[in-house]
Amino acid sequence: EQAIRQFATRGNSPIVLPGFSWETALKTVAPEFPDTKFVIIDTVVDLPNVRSVVFKEQEGSYLVGILAAMKSESGKIGVVPAFNFDLLEAFACGYKQGAKSVNPDIEVLETYVGTGFEAFNDPVKATEVAKSQLDQGVDVIYQVSGGSGAGVLQAAADAGKFGIGVDSNQNHLHPGNVLTSMLKRVDVATYNAMNDEKNGTWTPGLIVLGLAEEGVGAAFDENNASLITDEMKAAVDKATADIKSGAVVVHDFRSDKACPV
Repeated sequence: EQAIRQFATRGNSPIVLPGFSWETALKTVAPEFPDTKFVIIDTVVDLPNVRSVVFKEQEGSYLVGILAAMKSESGKIGVVPAFNFDLLEAFACGYKQGAKSVNPDIEVLETYVGTGFEAFNDPVKATEVAKSQLDQGVDVIYQVSGGSGAGVLQAAADAGKFGIGVDSNQNHLHPGNVLTSMLKRVDVATYNAMNDEKNGTWTPGLIVLGLAEEGVGAAFDENNASLITDEMKAAVDKATADIKSGAVVVHDFRSDKACPV
């Protein structure tokens, strides 16, 4: 609350709050500054001066699931969420759906780092979890565990296997062993908020960013260029077009807690 209040008192607007952990504080402070515009990421705060931006993480995860299935030689891939949380399950379910669109028989192991929010910051435990999957024959692991994810990527690299980064482009962390990263474009949400304010077009309410809005995607750069074949890139491009057109619908675990795969 103190940080938000300090920015608002100085006249900053819009003020962007990156994550659901800011929700309670924002609900307290936003009504105190009705002329200040706020943007919160990953959760919905229904107030007249707040823009809530959420993402279709499942769509980006579907794409990296395709890449994981095409890269896997063992027929076993993994996903490591921080804990059992609907948002993280949306990533995991989309990943499974994408992988099984390539290989219906692929086995997808899902193991949690912990049981609560502290699991976002335990890379040592995440390393152990990743190693347990690798020991079972997994050769591609998708980390969905925040700060803990560094341990997942490290374990995969140490084993000569492949990790998949999340949120930002993490391909550079272990070049040659990070297959790709599922990009969640908080930069787009932030830029749009600042630009809308500048142009006088800022609006409150809910904004949802998916593939069609360039809010999510798979990362391709010089660090993973040698890992991605033309066939893999073509499969991602086709899936992207199909999702944008509605030909493929990726399940959102948050609206229906029964992952179809």
